[in-house]
Amino acid sequence: MSRAADKAPVSQDDSAEFEVRDDEEQKVKLTQTIELLLAAGYFRARIKGLSPFDKVVGGMTWCISTCSYDIDVDLLFQENSSIGQKIALTEKIVGALKRMKCPHRIEPHQIQGLDFIHIFPVVQWLVKKALETRQETGDYVRAFSISQFNKHHSLFQDESNDDKKIATINLVKAAYRPQRKYRRQDVEQIKDEESRVRSTLLEYGRKYGISRMAAEDQNSSRKLTEAELEKEERSLEEEEKYIDALMKGMSVTGKNENKLSAHSVSSIVNLQSTEIQQFAAEYAGKQPKQMERGAGGAQFHNRMSTALQRQIDQQEGGLKEIKQRSEDARQAYDELKLKLQQVIDVGNKLDRELEKMAEIEEQSEQKVLLDRLRHLVTLNEKLKKQEAEFRESCKEEMEKLQQSIEQLKKGGAEADGSQDEEHLKMIEQQFQSNREKLQNIRRLLGKRNREIAALQRRIDEVPTRAELSQYQCRFIELYNQVGAKHKETKQFFTLYNTLDDTRMYLNKEVNLLNSINDNFEQAMSSQSNRDQFLKQFEQIVDGVKQNRSKVERRKQEEKMKRDELNDKLLEYLEKQRVYFKTVKDFQEECRKNEILHTKLPST
Repeated sequence: MSRAADKAPVSQDDSAEFEVRDDEEQKVKLTQTIELLLAAGYFRARIKGLSPFDKVVGGMTWCISTCSYDIDVDLLFQENSSIGQKIALTEKIVGALKRMKCPHRIEPHQIQGLDFIHIFPVVQWLVKKALETRQETGDYVRAFSISQFNKHHSLFQDESNDDKKIATINLVKAAYRPQRKYRRQDVEQIKDEESRVRSTLLEYGRKYGISRMAAEDQNSSRKLTEAELEKEERSLEEEEKYIDALMKGMSVTGKNENKLSAHSVSSIVNLQSTEIQQFAAEYAGKQPKQMERGAGGAQFHNRMSTALQRQIDQQEGGLKEIKQRSEDARQAYDELKLKLQQVIDVGNKLDRELEKMAEIEEQSEQKVLLDRLRHLVTLNEKLKKQEAEFRESCKEEMEKLQQSIEQLKKGGAEADGSQDEEHLKMIEQQFQSNREKLQNIRRLLGKRNREIAALQRRIDEVPTRAELSQYQCRFIELYNQVGAKHKETKQFFTLYNTLDDTRMYLNKEVNLLNSINDNFEQAMSSQSNRDQFLKQFEQIVDGVKQNRSKVERRKQEEKMKRDELNDKLLEYLEKQRVYFKTVKDFQEECRKNEILHTKLPST
């Protein structure tokens, strides 16, 4: 870098300082935001080498990930990003906040511009949401781990209570075992097997049998008609009579019900004496064979064990298959549930976009074009509807004409040939006229569609108010960054020039000292040389004083320029304040004007 470039004069515009105004409230909110993230568990915010943007955006991304929401960023390798990367990152964070239904509104340029007054409520809500999610997830994981442990393991105190549990189960079984309430005396009078089964159930206090329970299950699965209800009532009455007839031959049992008397034993033996003798003879004949087969009992037991084990394996295989089907069904249900949630999210997004579009249409300056576009769209729909109706009528008329042609063909021998030809010519002429009408309608419809497309392109070319505000925010951010870079470059230039001047003066001083040292002995050799040496010293001191006075004058000039620039800066700041105030008043008046315009037609 040459000295000419270093000493080049700097214009008034280049020397202006570009600084972003620091606000005490912003600093306080930044400190509160960092403390809140540290309290939530994001300890990366303690690193002093990170910028406030990296700390805050990293904390917000960490909270969103903790809440089980997806955000496609990787902050570990994107610190000190460019402006484009920061804008993309903040837009992703704002999109994730909208999906999370954050109650606080925030824009990407507010995060990128470190507007902590609006960032702090969002971070506060995110930290609260993250803590709630962590608590819910912790309870769920804890309960799941306990259930998995209890499936495969048991504590010592649980194992010690097994004997008590078995004893309690035996007591419950003994307390609720079946007890006979009645006993039939005339057992030999009942011949059929169903009556014996019903009688036995009645002895143990059960009035209805298996057939009645099956009928009730079948009737509960479908609605009965009136005829079926009457039939069911008659069957119930007959069954009640049958139960009463069975109950007549029974008596209530006592405590010594299980003890048989000698009279009962003799009666049983007398009733079944022939059968008892027959069974005794058969048993005596089969007993030697059973004794011979006693040696093969172990083999029979092994075969039965193998068969039972095979059945158990089959049942376990079926159980695994059923579990697999259940898991597949559960996965399909989760996928359908996720798709349903996505469809609901898309519907909500479309509703929000429609609301935004309605707001933009209300605030748009191209309201006349929009009204015309709506009118053209309505006209287009009407033309399409008329075309469809016309086609339907043409089809119906063509079918009628075809039917009449068929009839004419069938009765052609009886009708006059000349009349048929005239009738056919008239039909052909009508068909041609209808076809021309259809072509005209199609050309008109295409023309309207082209006009609608042209108006739509013109409307899309005009930026909306939201887009203009976004462009303004981006230009302001770019202006601040360019100003900061310019200030840094200017400081480097100034530092280089100062160090270069210092080096030049130090070189002159070193050369002067070297020349004094070299000529000192020669100057002290005679009186004339000494006087000449002193005169040279005086000239050197005068030159140094002149250079010092020049530097002082230059310093004063620079101070005066600085004071003038500060005065101009204050004047420009005052003008800026007045400009902002005027713009705000103008916007307020515009809002009042729009309100009055909306009220004017109603009055």
